[in-house]
Amino acid sequence: MSTVAGSDGLLRCPWAVASPDYQRYHDEEWGRPVAGEAALFERLSLEAFQAGLSWITILRKRPAFRAAFAGFDPAAVARFTDADRDRLMADAGIVRNRAKIDAVIANARALLQLPAGESLEELLQQHRADPQRPAPKPPRTYPLPLPNPPPWPRP
Repeated sequence: MSTVAGSDGLLRCPWAVASPDYQRYHDEEWGRPVAGEAALFERLSLEAFQAGLSWITILRKRPAFRAAFAGFDPAAVARFTDADRDRLMADAGIVRNRAKIDAVIANARALLQLPAGESLEELLQQHRADPQRPAPKPPRTYPLPLPNPPPWPRP
């Protein structure tokens, strides 16, 4: 991967010099482990809100998300009511997508249903890739498409 010098002369990934928000994220968070229930719940929730949008949009709205979702405390979010959902849908500081809001609330409730002594961090750890697993092959090593591919199904 190539690097470019930021305004401070430090080398960074090319995407990181596009804005001060990206630079701060790159320098302080990107590629670093996330630990703790609230921090992991926040990251998963924000990743869900990011679907279909750019990450910079979510980074810029993150303070409003934190305020709107009780600091991403799963127990607090799990107690959200229909009135809270309405409040969130009216909050211009966050992404107002009912399905995503409902998913965050449902996920908080699901976290509270984990077996005693099990945490989100442990659950995620169970699904982490084996560090000994070889890296995927580069795309150029995969076979080319068939010379006469079958036609796409038509409705």
